[in-house]
Amino acid sequence: MSGPTHVHNLLEGPAGERVALVAGEDQLSYDGFRDRVAVFADRLRDVGIARGDRVAVQLPKSIGECVALFAIARAGAAFVPIHPSLRPAQVRHIVEDCGARVLVTEPGLRHILGDTLTVISEISAESLLLLLPERAGPAPPEDLAAILYTSGSTGLPKGVMLSHANLIAGTRIVRNYLGITPDERILSVLPLAFDYGLNQLLTAVEQGARLVLLDVRFGDEVVRAIETHRITGLAGVPTLWTLLTRAAPRLAKADLTSLRYITNSGGAVPMETVARLRQALPHTHIVLMYGLTEAFRSTWLPPDELEARPGSMGKAIPETQIFAVTPEGRRTRAGEPGILMHRGPTVSLGYWNRPDETAKVLVPDPLDPLGPPLCRSGDLVVEDAEGYFTFVGRDDAMIKTSGFRVSPGEVEAALMATEAFGAVAVIGLPDASLGQRLHAIGVPASDGPSIEMALRSVREVVAPHMVPRTVEMVAALPVTPNGKIDYKRLAAERENG
Repeated sequence: MSGPTHVHNLLEGPAGERVALVAGEDQLSYDGFRDRVAVFADRLRDVGIARGDRVAVQLPKSIGECVALFAIARAGAAFVPIHPSLRPAQVRHIVEDCGARVLVTEPGLRHILGDTLTVISEISAESLLLLLPERAGPAPPEDLAAILYTSGSTGLPKGVMLSHANLIAGTRIVRNYLGITPDERILSVLPLAFDYGLNQLLTAVEQGARLVLLDVRFGDEVVRAIETHRITGLAGVPTLWTLLTRAAPRLAKADLTSLRYITNSGGAVPMETVARLRQALPHTHIVLMYGLTEAFRSTWLPPDELEARPGSMGKAIPETQIFAVTPEGRRTRAGEPGILMHRGPTVSLGYWNRPDETAKVLVPDPLDPLGPPLCRSGDLVVEDAEGYFTFVGRDDAMIKTSGFRVSPGEVEAALMATEAFGAVAVIGLPDASLGQRLHAIGVPASDGPSIEMALRSVREVVAPHMVPRTVEMVAALPVTPNGKIDYKRLAAERENG
């Protein structure tokens, strides 16, 4: 297909003085956007950034963050966005793991990092540039555009490598099935460190639409932004919809007739919440979607199927083939559960510097062994006779809460570091607002700190969504015959009361 070949090429088309970005009282035209990107890209080249380098970005949601991502692409490097709520140790892991040459940040976040990072020099530009020491690492793929860090089933977060082709295909596909046009005014409430949030930025730019950036604290802030800016499109995760329908009094009286569509991913929306949304937004299309960072987006449920298919994940997005396979590798029959497989142009390049883990997720295509690999999602699904899917569960230990994928192992390590526990296990329990809530089950350590003190310590080293909502103390944790903690038993006992 003809069109842009690199992410920064998306900026070449939109009309000049048309508003591109809005953040509070500030706004930037497409001409201004291009100019700032060009200047920033030159500054990056001046400090030695070259093709194949990685540049990390930890900034609040802002016009500056958008400029930085496009500038890094224009300079020939790969951008590595880092959520601003991540703690210093987590930032250090990401920066060191990907071998970033530069961290783009701001003075406030730099102060929080302290001496966590080894910094060669600091340069004040549009944002603060921290030059970092070179590290040996693998050769980056030729078309590498971005590395997005996502939690694995165990251990520290790993970086998903996305090519320029991946990101442009995702932009094209979403624009196609959502019918996004240059007249769109899109409200961006999701972090740009998420593929879902990043796609909103790229899709808006590709169409020359307006993107309104908002950091959400209260539901009424979202409602007010929709009214003020006459927003036509809004993407969110289940916690946002719970916030809007249960903690946003303004929703019932606001004029939201401009809102053409809302989309959801990052977990299933409870049917009760869907019903509340339909009642509050009778003129708005509700589009439920399913995706994973390793392949971006897999399924979508057309709005006119919402009532007929409650609980459905939807059907394959355009340009992809989505199907399920049994543990033996056979394609499932209608109604038979299996692992969701994804074939198409949004399948990622794999995990940065983790070939063994990449091989578990990107697997050979049995129908085209010499072609691009398939993405094995790890999610159990059921496909019906008409090609619509229903989510059954995960075949690994990942927990999905507030739209984030959380590694129990990473949370357990933070809890154990407090010395309050002799042993601890973290599981996800069903929660109507969060999707799943983190629940820790621990064996107390002798002479350890209190649970309150332990959680206070944990909050200082991990992001807020990784702090357990509840902690339960027990005399011992159940184990399997091979001596491992029996997570299935722990979950089953608590889910069944």
